[in-house]
Amino acid sequence: MTIKQALDVFIPFNLQEQVDKLFFIKCLNTFEDVLTRENQICHICSTAFIVNKQRTKVLCAHHNIFGSWGWVGGHIDGVNDLEYVAEKEAHEETSIKHLKLLYNKPISIDSLPVGGHIKNGKYIPAHLHLCFTFLFEADENEKVKIKPDENSGVKWLTFEELIQGCIEPQMVVVYSKIVEKIKKLF
Repeated sequence: MTIKQALDVFIPFNLQEQVDKLFFIKCLNTFEDVLTRENQICHICSTAFIVNKQRTKVLCAHHNIFGSWGWVGGHIDGVNDLEYVAEKEAHEETSIKHLKLLYNKPISIDSLPVGGHIKNGKYIPAHLHLCFTFLFEADENEKVKIKPDENSGVKWLTFEELIQGCIEPQMVVVYSKIVEKIKKLF
């Protein structure tokens, strides 16, 4: 699914998503390089919210940069296929092999601030991630493992464990919203 297709089919769930959808469109129309990290103001990311078959747990990684448990995903780096990037990042960050897309459009869109940080020995200035999140299902018995350069742990958490254990206040809001949507959809 291309960025334009994702924005066309995405129906905002709340005021935040209504405003962010318009903001995403404005960024796409303003910046030629928003699909790459070359844009130091904002760039597009694609994430995977991976649930078990019972839809009671989410597969999470403990992110080195953020020091918190959360979804997996990453920068699209010029690839205009959001589902592909979300699935690729899920495979890379957790080693999960079998994913099933549960929802045929993004489950969430979020404009998220990222503080300045060091990555691979380089300073990355504060910027915004324009995140498209896709909902996948996986077997929680499938073997997972860490990606040491990105995370220090990979495990299944109940929705409550994720929300209570997340140390990033803005992400607690995002995860709570996604869990609420999942409960309404399924």
